[in-house]
Amino acid sequence: MALPRADKADICLLLEGTFPYVSGGVSSWVNQIIRGFPEYTFACCFVGSRPEDYGDMKYTLPDNVVHLEVHYLHDFQRGAEKKPKKGDPEAFERLRRLHELMRTGRHSREREALLGEALDGLGDGCCYSEDAFLHSRASWDFISDAYRKYSRDPSFVDYFWTVRIMHSPLWVLNDIASNLIPARMYHTISTGYAGFLGAMLKRRTGKPLLLSEHGIYTKERKIDLFQSEWISDNRGLVEKNNAEMAYFREKWVNFFTELGRECYQSSDRIVALYERNRQRQVEDGAPAERTLNIPNGIDLPRMEKVRAARGEGIPHTACLIGRVVPIKDVKTFLRAMRTLVNEIPDAKGWIAGPEDEDKDYAAECRALVSSLGLEKNVEFLGFQKIDELLPKVGVIVLSSISEALPLVLLEGFAAGVPAVSTDVGSCRQLIEGLDEEDRAFGKAGSVVGIADPEALGKAVAHLLKNPDTWHQAQQAGIRRVENLYTQQQMFASYRALYQGLLGEDS
Repeated sequence: MALPRADKADICLLLEGTFPYVSGGVSSWVNQIIRGFPEYTFACCFVGSRPEDYGDMKYTLPDNVVHLEVHYLHDFQRGAEKKPKKGDPEAFERLRRLHELMRTGRHSREREALLGEALDGLGDGCCYSEDAFLHSRASWDFISDAYRKYSRDPSFVDYFWTVRIMHSPLWVLNDIASNLIPARMYHTISTGYAGFLGAMLKRRTGKPLLLSEHGIYTKERKIDLFQSEWISDNRGLVEKNNAEMAYFREKWVNFFTELGRECYQSSDRIVALYERNRQRQVEDGAPAERTLNIPNGIDLPRMEKVRAARGEGIPHTACLIGRVVPIKDVKTFLRAMRTLVNEIPDAKGWIAGPEDEDKDYAAECRALVSSLGLEKNVEFLGFQKIDELLPKVGVIVLSSISEALPLVLLEGFAAGVPAVSTDVGSCRQLIEGLDEEDRAFGKAGSVVGIADPEALGKAVAHLLKNPDTWHQAQQAGIRRVENLYTQQQMFASYRALYQGLLGEDS
C-alpha cells in the first residue's frame, strides 16, 4: 500500500509506537484528534522499533492525513562503513563535559550550548557523526573512560554494547529531522524518542512544539525496564543489593529521563490529562508555566447509540479492554476471575485486545486460564469494535499497574457500563470524582489496590450481584462523562492551543 505523500502540512504528529500501526487508547485518541480538526492538514511521522514488530495499519487514515512516513530506530542494516578513524578528541572532551552537566539534572547556558553543538554535529562528516561514534578511537576512549569512572557492573562488553544500542537511534532521528517535510507546527504524543525528535525539529526550524502526554513516558519505561529480562546484571551474589537498581537498568532510566527533560524544555506548551501527571511533569523538568490539563473526551452521540443497544438485564460479563501486555497485568484479571466465578459460576471474563505485542506474555496468560480451571469462563477475543462489544458487558475491569486517564473507562461509562479499576493514574478520579461537585455524581464503580485479585474479583461480584448498586453506578458514570469528559470540551481546548501556536485568530 502506497503511503500518502505531500510537500508540506499544517501540523506534523510525532508518533512513537502508536497510530496507525498499533491499536489502543493513545492511537484511538490520535485518530479522534485528526478527525476532529478537518480544517488542518496533518503529517504523521511514525517511529517504531523494528519492522517485524508491526503488522499492517490498524486504522484507516483520515482524509486530512496528507503525509505518512515510517521509520525504525533499531535498523541494524544501517550504519557507517566499518573503517577505523581517529576522531576528534577535543570534541569528545566537550561531550564528556556535557554528560557531567546532564548528571546534575540542572539546566545552564553551558549545558545548552554543548547540547546544541552535539546535535549540530550528528551529520555525516561531523565530529559526532555515526561513523565517528561507531568506529573512532576518540569514541572508544570516551566510552572506556566512562566505564572505568562510573560503571558499577563488571562487564565492559555489556557496558560497551549498552551505550551503542542506547544511542544509535539518535542518528536515525537526525536523518528524520533533516528530511521531514515542512510543517507549521509539531505535535508529539510522548517524550522519549519521538519527543526528542520534536526537540531537534524545534531547534532546526524554530516552529512551535506541542507535547501531549497520556501516561508519563519515563515512568512507563521504568516499569518496562524493571520487567525486562534482556538487561544484564553481572554482579555476584555478594555484590548485589536488592535496594539498589541494577546499573544498566539505571542507565536506561537516566537516558530516557534526559530525553524527556530536553523535550519538556523545548516544548511551547505541555499537556497532561490530569493534575497529578501535570505535577509529575514539573517534577521531571517541565517549566510549570507551560503546562496545562486537558482530559480525554468522549463522542457522546455515538456512545448514546451504543447505550441504547443494551438489553434489560445485567450481563454477568467482566471485560478487560486492552493490549495483552504486562503493564495491563492481565494475570491479576484472570486470578480475579477465579474469585468471581466462585461467587457467580456463570460469569464470563473477556479480554478484548491484541496479543501480538508480547506473545510470550500472552501465552503465559492462556496457560494461566487452564491452570485456574477457567476454560469455560474466559475468552480471548482479540481486537474488538467497542460499539458492538460494550452492550454485552456488565462491568469494565482495569487491572493495570500504570494508566493515565483511560479512554476505555470513559467510553464504558458513556455506554452505560460501570467499572472496577486498580488505583492507578486518574482512575479513582474517574470512578469516584475529583472534587465535591464531581463526587456529587456518585460512584461509577469501585477502586481496588494494585495486584490484589481477590479484592478485584469481589468488587466485580458485588456489582453484578446487586442490581440497585449496579444501576446507581451506571447512572453516576453517565452523568460524570456528560458533564466533564465530552469530545466537544477536549476539541475546544486543543483548538485554542493550535490556533495560539499557529498564530491564528480564535
